[in-house]
Amino acid sequence: MKVEIHNSWQQRLVEEFNKPYFDSLTTFVKQEYKSFNCYPPGKEIFAAFDRCAFENVKVVIIGQDPYHGPKQANGLCFSVTDGVSHPPSLINIFKEIETDLGKPYPKSGNLERWADQGVLLLNATLTVRAQTAGSHQKKGWEVFTDAVIRKLSEEGEGLIFLLWGGYAKKKSSLIDATKHAILQTGHPSPLSANRGYWFGNKHFSKTNEILSKSGKSIINW
Repeated sequence: MKVEIHNSWQQRLVEEFNKPYFDSLTTFVKQEYKSFNCYPPGKEIFAAFDRCAFENVKVVIIGQDPYHGPKQANGLCFSVTDGVSHPPSLINIFKEIETDLGKPYPKSGNLERWADQGVLLLNATLTVRAQTAGSHQKKGWEVFTDAVIRKLSEEGEGLIFLLWGGYAKKKSSLIDATKHAILQTGHPSPLSANRGYWFGNKHFSKTNEILSKSGKSIINW
C-alpha cells in the first residue's frame, strides 16, 4: 500500500504498510472520516513524520491520542493549530519550560517549531473521532506506532525519548536503553501535575544537556 508520508519514513516502514492490519486500519479510518468529523485533518495524519525526517530525529515525545476538539489537532502530539486556545496539558508543558529554562510563555501552541528542529511528536493513535476520546484506539494505530518506536531504537543513534505518564512509560520496553536516553516523568495533565508528578522534571534542560554533550545542536524550546 502506498501511504503519503515523507520518503525517509516510507522506505523504512513499507513493510508495515503492506501488512494486513494496516490495510484494515486504513479501511476503518477512511470510513470514520467519511461518516463522522475526525481529527486531525486527513492531510495532517502523518504530519509528525512529514515535519521531521527520520535522519533528523533527535528527540521523541510520545503522546496517546490527538485532541478531539474543533481545530485543535494538527498531527503533532500536544500541539494545537495556531490561534487555538492552549489545552491544559500544553499549558503545563509551557509552564515547566518557563521555570526550567526561564523562557517566556509562548503565544502559539503550534509545536511545528519543535518538529523542525528534530523533535518527533508522536501520538500512539494518529486519529480520533470528534468529541470522542479514545475512539480510534485498538484499531491498529498502536501496532504501527510501536513499530515506529522500534525502528527508531534500532536505526537511530543516541536519541532521547521523553516518556510522560503511565501510558508512554510502557513504551520503554521497545527502546534499547544501552544506546538511547530515556527520561520519564508524570503526565502534564492537570490530574497528574497537580499531584506533583509533572512540575520540576526539568526534561527540557536535561534533554539539551544530553544533546550538547553528544555534540548535537540543542532544541530551542
